[in-house]
Amino acid sequence: MIERWWWKIILAAALAVPALLLRLGGVAVPPLAAAVVYGGAVVASAFLMCWGAEAVQHDVSASLATAILALIAILPEYAVDLYFAYAAGTHHAYARYAAANMTGSNRLLLGLGWPLMLFLLLAWGRRTGTPVRSLDIRPSRRVELAYLGLASLYALSFPLRRGIHWADGLVLIGIYGLYAWRLAKEEHREPELLGVAARLGALRWWRRRLVLTLLFLWSALVVVLAAKPFANALVDGGRALGLDEFLLVQWVAPLATEAPEFLVAALLALRGAADTSLGILLSSKVNHWTLLVGCLPLAHLVGGGAASLPFDARQVEEFWLTSAQTLLGLALLAKLSLRKWEALALAALFLAQFPFPDPGTRTVLAGIYGAVALGLLWVHRRELPALGRALWRGGPMALPSAFGPGAWPAPRSSDGSRPPGPGSG
Repeated sequence: MIERWWWKIILAAALAVPALLLRLGGVAVPPLAAAVVYGGAVVASAFLMCWGAEAVQHDVSASLATAILALIAILPEYAVDLYFAYAAGTHHAYARYAAANMTGSNRLLLGLGWPLMLFLLLAWGRRTGTPVRSLDIRPSRRVELAYLGLASLYALSFPLRRGIHWADGLVLIGIYGLYAWRLAKEEHREPELLGVAARLGALRWWRRRLVLTLLFLWSALVVVLAAKPFANALVDGGRALGLDEFLLVQWVAPLATEAPEFLVAALLALRGAADTSLGILLSSKVNHWTLLVGCLPLAHLVGGGAASLPFDARQVEEFWLTSAQTLLGLALLAKLSLRKWEALALAALFLAQFPFPDPGTRTVLAGIYGAVALGLLWVHRRELPALGRALWRGGPMALPSAFGPGAWPAPRSSDGSRPPGPGSG
């Protein structure tokens, strides 16, 4: 007889089967039905990825487990964005869509995702009676911040050169390789897990690795195959309402392709796992600025395009705004904490671009982002050497798992203390 917890895995995997049958069979369905079927597959895969990422900490460090999860969760974005870049090789109009999709998803992660994790953590605090003042991350997250900063500084040259050359792609992919190597050097410690993840972690090592590999492969297959029709269903629905096609590609499609990582991070935030919920989005941001952006000019070249993926005037403005927002996010997290008013400011600046879509507004917003970022970097200048050292220095990082009851650090209470609960051992 199959144990009860196995049925949860079987059910989550089975919920994706209708989407796969429709996709592989080439069956066309109305946009609303497609959004429900393919969206359900993405949600089910998010649960599988969440359980697998928790259990894999028995075999790798917590930060590397988070990076693996973020890489799998971002696969829909790769599928859609690389398709646009590849198609731009022969249909030049698609180049603007590749840049639009990438910049939109980047700004969603930071402007909407980071504040959302704090607000969900506040909801967890109210439910458990634990007052929350801020969303705190572990000192080891400086690795993500450092490599995000390195990639962001390099990316500032792209709008100046009005494009991304294939050689830039190799540099960015190399930065991601260094980032993954740096995470792999962290010291491993057995995690404390709950629920299905605990059951998976308790399996014998060879069986656990086999099951986790199958879970990750299945989840990756589902999100890759479901991403495009899910995004198309949302875009087709928006187009029927008369919305601008560029904005649909920039915002509606990323809402679909970013759904897996948002869902996984949200589930963890609602469990009080502050560090890991934001860590997933932070690692995804590193993925976007290194591996994803680096692959765009290569896909364009393979698709028959020139050596450089070109930017038009609008894409240059979008890239400046995205880069400036990233620098502000780095400046805010330099102190390893995101407070309520900071999350509200990020969300307000993000939402401010929609009522004023003209290019001048984006230039003004980029200037505001950049000015505030430089001011905060000066205020937190004593934290910057630690970020620099995180690029290359290894050493012990034996920290408790952020997924279980031994998670650290805990959210700060209103008086600044760290209350007992899932956030403290």
